[in-house]
Amino acid sequence: MNTIEIKNLHFSYNAGEEILKGLNLTIDERSTAIIGQNGAGKTTFVKLLKGLLCPTEGQILFNGQDISKQTVATLAKDIGLIFQNPNDQIFKNTVLDEVMFGPMQIGMSKDKAKEVALKALDMVGLKGTEKINPYDLGLSERKMVSIAAIVAMDTKVVIFDEPTIAQDYMGKKRIQAIMKELQRQHKIVISILHDMDFVAETFDRAIVFAKGDALLDGDVKSVFKEKDILEKAYLEQPYTMQLCYELGYKEAFLNPEDFVAYKKANQ
Repeated sequence: MNTIEIKNLHFSYNAGEEILKGLNLTIDERSTAIIGQNGAGKTTFVKLLKGLLCPTEGQILFNGQDISKQTVATLAKDIGLIFQNPNDQIFKNTVLDEVMFGPMQIGMSKDKAKEVALKALDMVGLKGTEKINPYDLGLSERKMVSIAAIVAMDTKVVIFDEPTIAQDYMGKKRIQAIMKELQRQHKIVISILHDMDFVAETFDRAIVFAKGDALLDGDVKSVFKEKDILEKAYLEQPYTMQLCYELGYKEAFLNPEDFVAYKKANQ
């Protein structure tokens, strides 16, 4: 099983102003959502995992190997990061070239890179767009291009930064299906999110970041039950949970399907 162990992780952009303050976590193949207000350290944390930043103190162990000082290029075969804004990631003139670029950079032949790129584009619903310039697509579709570009690299860890931005209902459902398929392939799936309903419907585990540390960490339902602690982190419960509590139900329901199943079972 793939694992990432975080040991006493510290990071500062400026001396005396710590962003992460001795973080200790183990991330495994349970799909994991990292939630928290802006400035809580979420993006800094995933940049450290990807090698875009180096910790000021502590270790990041991937399958037992310390990767905390490794470069982005060295980590590219193992850890993929899908940026929040696809415009920060896309630079090729055609969709196919964009999705083939990563696989070729990690050593795949051109033919193999094309094969995996086409498969990834089909997975994200962009089959038939291969010759289109990515910037002739809408923002939601460009996000899918950036997802396909990482999926095609077949990394052991896939990190999503705000994947639901600019997505409609069907787009969110497709991203959810992609994440679940990656999990079935025994990959570590991590995502930074502000969409609590998507977290509730999609992830096994939630970690609440606040002031550079993990305030809460557990299965999604257990974390969202902690209303008072969530409020300290300036977070809200999923809408279904909020509504059911207002209606007087003591049981926690993450989504409408959970509530309907409960009602049917208790008629």
